[in-house]
Amino acid sequence: MTHTTNSSLVTFKRLISYVKDKKLGIFGGILGMLGYAAVDATFIYSLKPLLDEGLTGKNPDVLTFMPIFVLIIISARGLAAFLSSYCMAWVGNHVVMKLQRAVFNHLMQMPVAFFDKNSTGDLLSKITYDCNQVANAASNSLVSIFREGAMVVALLTMMFYQSWQLSLIFFVVGPLVGFVINKVSKRFRGLGHQIQAAMGSVTTSSEQMLKGHKEVLMFGGQQVEQDKFAQVSNKVRRQNMKMISAQAISVPVIQFLASMALAFVLYLATFPQVMDTLTPGTFTLIISAMFALMKPIKAITQVNNEIQKGLAACDSLFAILDSDLEKNSGTKAIAKVKGDIEFKHVRFGYDGKEKLALNDVSFTVPAGKTVALVGRSGSGKSTIAAILTRFYDGIEGEVTIDGQSIYDFPLDNLRSQMAYVSQKVHLFDDTIANNIAYATGDKYSREQIIAAARTANAMEFIEQFPDGLDTMVGEDGVMLSGGQRQRIAIARALLRDAPILILDEATSALDTESERHIQSALEALQKNRTSIVIAHRLSTIENADQILVVDQGQVIEQGTHQTLSQKDGIYANLLKMQTSAG
Repeated sequence: MTHTTNSSLVTFKRLISYVKDKKLGIFGGILGMLGYAAVDATFIYSLKPLLDEGLTGKNPDVLTFMPIFVLIIISARGLAAFLSSYCMAWVGNHVVMKLQRAVFNHLMQMPVAFFDKNSTGDLLSKITYDCNQVANAASNSLVSIFREGAMVVALLTMMFYQSWQLSLIFFVVGPLVGFVINKVSKRFRGLGHQIQAAMGSVTTSSEQMLKGHKEVLMFGGQQVEQDKFAQVSNKVRRQNMKMISAQAISVPVIQFLASMALAFVLYLATFPQVMDTLTPGTFTLIISAMFALMKPIKAITQVNNEIQKGLAACDSLFAILDSDLEKNSGTKAIAKVKGDIEFKHVRFGYDGKEKLALNDVSFTVPAGKTVALVGRSGSGKSTIAAILTRFYDGIEGEVTIDGQSIYDFPLDNLRSQMAYVSQKVHLFDDTIANNIAYATGDKYSREQIIAAARTANAMEFIEQFPDGLDTMVGEDGVMLSGGQRQRIAIARALLRDAPILILDEATSALDTESERHIQSALEALQKNRTSIVIAHRLSTIENADQILVVDQGQVIEQGTHQTLSQKDGIYANLLKMQTSAG
């Protein structure tokens, strides 16, 4: 229990650090909350003069002033409620915005290995659902807990001032109420974590169905996906029902404990010696205050649910913010490298896999030359490209560019030396022009974008669209064909004019006619550039300066197309298979 309390306190303190620069909003919120509690307490206190002086006729002015007093009190209460709600919502929404931005920015700098282990649905759930839980805790729930807490303090102070003997009874019950709230808090916190995990499953399941909709329709997977989603949504329902059950039980238990104190006060009031010390106004005031205490105690208990869910969501978000970013300790930035690449005895294995993806790989690519990597799927070809771009770290051996370790370069400087076109093209929901010139700002003119698109053989289909380069491509380029998306990606690489070019099966999605056009464009692009071409179709790499045949993470054969095709090896066999298939 102590660990949970300490954990909650640490999380809460860290959350509070996000509102340090919003002191004015917090001050306004606290002022409103204290004002609200003071106004309600004053209204209950007004019962004493009304009964003891107004209704008894001792002071008729009390009755005269009471209607005006009621209007003033209600107006002040409304103003205080607005001030507290608005200010705390303003602070809370700023907290959520800061957290969302922090998580989003942190995720952008996470290594690729992190995304291999975490589903997109889970991460989306953190940015949306978890942040919403923090929003509830940081605005609505904090307003309730502080406002109702101030109300409890104000009412107890007033009760003690009027009759400390009767008020002491409340403190017999107080520790019991605290004990129940503590137990319930632990339960809420645990359930909060379980609900987050379940919500991540819902997002993941939905995302997989939406992304794979064609496959679902094609293979008749509607029932399979329906059953999967029914399972995860039922899990969320069950966790929510556990939360509601805990809340539904805790509220009446706490109210019953509080009512015990009230019943005991009423019992004591039957003794003449107690009654002799109380006026009707004082007695009514204490009873009214005890009744009034029920509402804030109930509110605090109910809102505890949201607070604990918010703190559990904070734990989840802070776990991401505490995870390691890409290692970026390089300091030797170079404006433009020549392009000499060397792999020296490189060994690498993916997390969780015993078998090495690369095992003692060594080769050199002189500046301006083209090396082609061929081999079966899963042989390690794409891993070589992923290591050169430092998508994955943790290699043994050394990889150098111009004799300098890739770890000596700052990451942005290293990647700016390369243009990368993969077989899986991702386009953003933007215009064609903005996708070609992605993340370059105003560095390139419209003419340069057109020139890159023309060289990539993309202008012929771009000009057929009514909006041309300003055509929106839709999410992940859904408005374009696979070949069209590939040509946009090639234009994107062409525009950057980087000294190193990596083509990871860049022509795989093209039809034969487009491939011929693209092949000539790529050959022109590869001149005076160091190129690493990962190819499935051997016909596309016949002119490479060097071909490496990769198998099970090792370079098995090395040479030109001519020398390798004459040997009785893997390359010659692959060539025969493709020639006969063609």
